[in-house]
Amino acid sequence: MTKIEINNQKIQALLARNVVEVITAPELENKLKQGKKLRIKLGADPSRPDLHLGHAVALRKLREFQDLGHQVVFIIGDYTGMIGDPSGKSKTRPQLSESEVKKNAKSYLAQVGKVLDVKKAEIRFNSEWFAKMKFAEVIKLTSQFTAARVLERDDFTKRWKAGIDIGLHELLYPTMQAYDSVMVKADVEMGGTDQVFNMLAGRMLQKRLGQAAQVVMTVPLLIGLEGKEKMSKSLDNYVGLTDLPEEMYGKIMSIADGLILPYFEYCTTLPLTEIAIIKQDLAAGQNPKVKKMFLAYKIVELYYNTNKAIAAEEYFRSVHEKKEIPQAMTVVTLTKKDLGKDREINIIKLLALTKLAKSNSEAKRLLDQGGIKDGETVVKDYEAKVVIKENGTIIQRGKRQFVRVICK
Repeated sequence: MTKIEINNQKIQALLARNVVEVITAPELENKLKQGKKLRIKLGADPSRPDLHLGHAVALRKLREFQDLGHQVVFIIGDYTGMIGDPSGKSKTRPQLSESEVKKNAKSYLAQVGKVLDVKKAEIRFNSEWFAKMKFAEVIKLTSQFTAARVLERDDFTKRWKAGIDIGLHELLYPTMQAYDSVMVKADVEMGGTDQVFNMLAGRMLQKRLGQAAQVVMTVPLLIGLEGKEKMSKSLDNYVGLTDLPEEMYGKIMSIADGLILPYFEYCTTLPLTEIAIIKQDLAAGQNPKVKKMFLAYKIVELYYNTNKAIAAEEYFRSVHEKKEIPQAMTVVTLTKKDLGKDREINIIKLLALTKLAKSNSEAKRLLDQGGIKDGETVVKDYEAKVVIKENGTIIQRGKRQFVRVICK
């Protein structure tokens, strides 16, 4: 058994911040104080291309374990992603194709590297074991669970009582997540508070299959930008880890004042003593915008660097306070082959070429929401044509993203 140096101060700090519950805390503390190198598991399904600040709450806790010398195991759920985690969902998720999941998964490694030391982490795809399973093995695995136990899940119970369909494939999800823990021999599994059922299923399955049961650690759920639901890719209320600095800064500036303190605690590495001072300042009546700008700055600095954070703040001031079109913006060059007669191009095609939308469906959603402007004109028609002017045309997405399109 590999031993690691015991640092009681760091162990206490790890357990003190951004931890909601540990099942069971005595087990974990005992393991940590024994100096055993633990295997700490976290999984994420590539249902969308972006990881976001909500994921980063758990990722940063994972990094704390990593810095103590423990083995981090990050599982990319390319198989579970084709089902979609039903946790907290009031209806069946749309199923993704294998190609969609694989495409999304490709971007995860770079994003995880913004928080974890990827060279030291163990990155696994759960297709490693699920793709090889025979149907007889699936039956054997599912025999470890009962339908009654799975239906005890709060979200399933509500749907059952409301007469809303529950797909048989959804019932398999907790079993699959539990089996991930078995396959990587997890000592600790980490996840949001909405993952308790799935993680306890892993603890139970490990016991039944002769492994030591993992400890379950939950971290708080980050509320999304609209201030109501948890941050989620499917709800599109998130700040992506790969958002451009000015976009990241602007999104943080849009949050409700009541989220300032939770975002400082969950999304920054600012010491709790400094956050306590910020709390006092806000209680004393200091303008929340000042603290929000500091919050946005610290988050951009964390995922990029100081210079990018300074530039993002200057961008915000010029675009949102002075109402100026930014001088520095992304320039996309098209060729005459991209354009039709009279230098025209379909808006959906243009959004794809400028990368303002990652797919046709996202482009249509942005148009429906009135989130796209051609100069000063809001564009909502899918068939709209944009003219690329001689001196360039400015296309705007939302309040923060500008692209100048030119033609050569």
